[in-house]
Amino acid sequence: MSALTSHWLRLELRRRLRSLTALGLLIALASGTVLAGVAAARRGDSAIERLMARTLPADVIALPNQPGFDWAPIRALPEVEALAGIVIAPFFVEGLPEFFGYLPPADTEAMRTIERPVVLDGRVPDPARADEVAVTPLFLTTHGKRLGDTLTLRLMTPQQAEDLSTWSGAGGGPLVPARIVGVVRSPFFSDSITTPGNLFPSPALVQKYTDNFLGAKRDFGFVNALVRLRGGEQAIPAFSKSLAEATGRTNIELMNLHDKTRHLRRMQGFERDSLLAFALAALIAAMVLVGQSVARYTTASVGELQALRASGLTGRQSLAAAVAAPVLVSVAGAALGVALAVAASWWTPIGAASLVEPDPGLDADWPVLIAGLVAVPLLVLAGALLAGRLALTTPGAPRRSAVATAAARAGLPVPVVVGARFALEPGRGRTSVPVRPALFSAVAGVLGVLAAFTFSAGVNDAVSHPARFGMTYQLMLFMGEGGRVFGPTDEAVRLAAADPGVAGVTVSYSDVGNADDTSVALFSFEPNGTPVDAVLTEGRMPAGAGEVALAVSSARALGAEVGDVVTLSGHELRVTGVGFVMPAAHNEYHEGGWLTGDGFRAMFGDGFKYFGAMLALRPGADPAAVHERLAAGLRSLPGENTMSVDFVQQPEAATEISNLRVLPVLLAAFLAILAVGAVGHALATAVRRRGVEVAVMRALGMTRRQARTVVLVQATLLAVIGLSFGVPLGVALGRTLWRAVADQTPLFYQPPIAFWALLLVTPVAVLVANALAVWPGRRAARMRIGHVLRAE
Repeated sequence: MSALTSHWLRLELRRRLRSLTALGLLIALASGTVLAGVAAARRGDSAIERLMARTLPADVIALPNQPGFDWAPIRALPEVEALAGIVIAPFFVEGLPEFFGYLPPADTEAMRTIERPVVLDGRVPDPARADEVAVTPLFLTTHGKRLGDTLTLRLMTPQQAEDLSTWSGAGGGPLVPARIVGVVRSPFFSDSITTPGNLFPSPALVQKYTDNFLGAKRDFGFVNALVRLRGGEQAIPAFSKSLAEATGRTNIELMNLHDKTRHLRRMQGFERDSLLAFALAALIAAMVLVGQSVARYTTASVGELQALRASGLTGRQSLAAAVAAPVLVSVAGAALGVALAVAASWWTPIGAASLVEPDPGLDADWPVLIAGLVAVPLLVLAGALLAGRLALTTPGAPRRSAVATAAARAGLPVPVVVGARFALEPGRGRTSVPVRPALFSAVAGVLGVLAAFTFSAGVNDAVSHPARFGMTYQLMLFMGEGGRVFGPTDEAVRLAAADPGVAGVTVSYSDVGNADDTSVALFSFEPNGTPVDAVLTEGRMPAGAGEVALAVSSARALGAEVGDVVTLSGHELRVTGVGFVMPAAHNEYHEGGWLTGDGFRAMFGDGFKYFGAMLALRPGADPAAVHERLAAGLRSLPGENTMSVDFVQQPEAATEISNLRVLPVLLAAFLAILAVGAVGHALATAVRRRGVEVAVMRALGMTRRQARTVVLVQATLLAVIGLSFGVPLGVALGRTLWRAVADQTPLFYQPPIAFWALLLVTPVAVLVANALAVWPGRRAARMRIGHVLRAE
């Protein structure tokens, strides 16, 4: 650094310390926002991979659903690396009526050789102690508990464990005090968006109270298993074949847990893209706002240094002295921005990724932070050098706007012509105005707001219409499991069909068809009178025994389209449609397939895994009242009867996509603020830098009202241009984003319409623009003409 530059820098730090401090804080806030967004995107995007790398995750859940199933031969299969039993039975917690415990570990393999969790606090429960439990982080926050607290677990009686109708109520068995000894997380032992946290007892609980989970007779309760395979997901086909050979059964469902992981990755991908878009918007805003501040500072410094040119100061020395202070401040601002980004990591990752983050808390993404620490000063240096060189260059003729020229030729009033020039002509040198940033920001602001509201309209439509997920029924009649019926099913179906609130009844049996590398839950579709509507994205429902309509994800897994032939459990089936099915214990609404009744019995005979009926209600019917009538009717049926009627729960995907609307709205708000700031800055700058033009026109007879009109026209024109491009682009972008989410979720795509946003965006945009013009317009109207012209 030369002596002149050093002296000038010290002088600047003394006389402009306040403005340089403000510039440094602006750089810190801008760089911290950008770095925090990028770091959060990277952290969330890698959360599930980092968790899986540390936890020995299971590849499949094997679901024989068979009492007394012998897992010893399965453990010995060559494809099996580790296997842990999980009991298909509930338990309860005293004082937490909303909590429903499920799938307790049945042996000591869980949390050790398979699904070995990351311990966020405390330790894993001792497998020999029935009085210890582990919980997830959400359990503590939801229920107000802490590590070390003691809970009271309530188990079922042995009789209740053999009576499915009691599972939805509280247990009547022993009370077991249990202390929270650990807070854990793994892909399986984790939180989900739709649950208030989870609790996982020690395997000793099941081993000590086996009758309270499986029943004394052992003829109803059963144990399924988490399985980790040698070779991972690629070994599933070989394991499926070995499993069938070892058991003699071809209908044992294998729930591929990698499908769940892929779904989570898609959710994380959307969150990542939203955060990166937010960071990009923050970067653009920073380049506009910080760039303008740096340019103004550098231009002013170069102008002051011009007085020293006569004493031999060169242009290069002048430029070096002018950019020294902004660059030095940018280094300090970037360092503070890095600290802010690290502090912001406490609240990341967000959304679905936060539930699988293995290392919650502060995090420093050094590749991102170091890149920002280097890039920020370089960008400020580049901007300052460019502004300084332009200040040293003799300006050429300013570019004229075709719109302003056309307005003048059309004989429009002078304030309209001048306002158009102020809005569209950037000018040169001292009269330059940030026209392009203002136009870009106006378009981006309108585009972002319309895209966010359009996307939110799609979310609201899906959340309020379960039919988008294929759920066109409101109640489910549960009548059998494992080949056993729970009562007089024919009478139960007639009872439901006769209820005045029921519009349609469709009976459905389910079982599992296996392909080489996947399992497909298959359901019969047997209407009783008026059918429940089936939702298809293409094709039609099956009409014969050799046909199937596949759910969207199952069709993708099988690589099948309408017209193709697939083989499931040795039966060839032609695909007639693709859509959504009934969610059940082992499948989501987008996994499975519909068969005709004859087609189902041709594959499975009289056997089934589950048996029930979907009940669609009439418009205006009260679901609670219908449920109460049917429940009372079922209790009055003769003979042994454990049938039940249940409300259909909203799918987890509805909650997931509901959470997605936050990021686009935040991004839209940021773009709207950027637009307001850029347009307001352009209006104020135009009046300040082109004050001489206004003063000359005032001297020639322009009234104060006309001077205010100039600024109002400028503001209105910026708003109109923003609306002209932003509205169609925003609607198109919002629908494109919603279609991408609909395809990934998946759900039935309905083009969203943000009616109120489309109706109000034009008057609101024009009103905001004109509100921003009030203060600059007042300055233009109250300008002291003589003072401005004398100064010029």
